[in-house]
Amino acid sequence: MMQSILDALQYGFMQRALMAGVLVSVACGIIGTYVVIKRVVFISGGIAHAAYGGIGLGYYLGISPTIGAVVFSLLSAFGMGVVQRKTRQRADTVIGAMWAIGMAVGIIFIDLTPGYKADLMSYLFGSILAVPGNDLVIMGILNVFIILMVLLFYKELLVISFDEDFATVENIPVGWMNLILLGMIALTVVMMMRVVGLIMVISLLTLPAAISAQFVKQMKSMMVLSSLLGMVFTTLGLFLSYFFNLTSGATIILVAGAAYLLSLLWKSASHLVLKKQG
Repeated sequence: MMQSILDALQYGFMQRALMAGVLVSVACGIIGTYVVIKRVVFISGGIAHAAYGGIGLGYYLGISPTIGAVVFSLLSAFGMGVVQRKTRQRADTVIGAMWAIGMAVGIIFIDLTPGYKADLMSYLFGSILAVPGNDLVIMGILNVFIILMVLLFYKELLVISFDEDFATVENIPVGWMNLILLGMIALTVVMMMRVVGLIMVISLLTLPAAISAQFVKQMKSMMVLSSLLGMVFTTLGLFLSYFFNLTSGATIILVAGAAYLLSLLWKSASHLVLKKQG
């Protein structure tokens, strides 16, 4: 088995896939922690599906679909935040509308684009084995930006994640902080789309953080543990998909999902043991 793994690592596409998994895991660990604590999973899903409009626009304009997804996901994220706060509409209504509009715009642009779009499905369902080198560069830049923003606004983001009313009393610009957080969620979604696909990004964004939340309480510890778990899930899922000829994105999510279910069982069993001892 070890020899087979070493043989697989000789291929350039496997090396790029592992690097992509590490980069995505760091972003997921950091931003996923905020998503789980602040309970904005549905917003993350809305941004992910709205980003499909950027992919279609990228194909239509003849530019990188990844660049199009960055622009479109940021606009969608900021739009969701602004419209929700300014018009006092229900969050799920705004998110659902932009979710559908983004997907529809992407489909229309793809229909208008001549030629055959061979790698289109990789953006929906992921294709970590086909991540090109230029996408790794984009992932690296986005990762550095996300880390810098979290370091710069860590205290403010921490407060608004737990209590927005207290943040307002402390004169923290809650509206702007929420927009910054939504922007970082959007960038993380773009990073994940080539790894697990836009349809399954919510799982990889939330499952490592949800597991971490069961075992650690400090936010920094959650971020570190979530990032490490993400690396384990992407690496294990990657090799399982390679050896058994499975879809890489779905395999990674199944590994993460299995780990989450096991963590729930472990916590339940631990509570039962403690109750009996008490």
